[in-house]
Amino acid sequence: MATNLDHSPADGVQGNSPLYRFGTSPNTRSVVSQKVRILAPGYGNNKSLHQIGVLANFTPNESRSIEPVRGIGFGDQVAELVPNVTDPMTATLERQLLYLSNIWQSTGYAAGVSGPMRSLKHHRWPFDIRQEIVFSVIADAEFSGVGAVPAGGTGVTSGVSPLKYEGSLGGGDVAAVTGTHNVLVTYYEACWWQSWSNSGFNKDSALVTESGDVMITDVHDGSHFLMGEFANTGNDPSIGELGSLTYGQVGWETTT
Repeated sequence: MATNLDHSPADGVQGNSPLYRFGTSPNTRSVVSQKVRILAPGYGNNKSLHQIGVLANFTPNESRSIEPVRGIGFGDQVAELVPNVTDPMTATLERQLLYLSNIWQSTGYAAGVSGPMRSLKHHRWPFDIRQEIVFSVIADAEFSGVGAVPAGGTGVTSGVSPLKYEGSLGGGDVAAVTGTHNVLVTYYEACWWQSWSNSGFNKDSALVTESGDVMITDVHDGSHFLMGEFANTGNDPSIGELGSLTYGQVGWETTT
């Protein structure tokens, strides 16, 4: 049986047909989408995550309600805002439908030509997504790497880790490529597809894309840093950070 070139995870990407060739991108201080890598299991090689190809859109979203506390007799005044529990994070993915690879295959399911999965009800196990914002040369040169190293972490500094290129990269690139960039890692753990659709088969449009929403169990920086009551998450006036004037008193003494 011939190798499925559009779904053969290797060299960090999920295929090695000409669709997966790499180009160049500008070096700027602003993040550009050409330098963002989205990785998922890829059915048939689930021992590591690989970059999803022909991915048109990846949009994470998160929200929570915040409830005001008021007291009668104090006028129209908010005493305090209390954040409610956070709703599960979601993300929207959109990808070009390929004959030999669909969006479910690219997230680890035995779908399309890889197997019988044709419905959300067939998905028995969740999957992980890794987002990597690859630094430009400018950002590499200016990044000091002095962020807090999480206790018990894996050496990742503030969610930044090195990404090292060795050998060929993806679709048919024969020249050896070497180099290292910093990447800002966000890890979306235990994702479930919540909805799925394709753009339809329309006589007036040639392209067919697939899209859907995933619901995410947990999100972290990839360093296995365990959040807790004493984690420094910023804006804490009790340790000298500016934060808010409202909470600038600790032990009834104004901090300086």
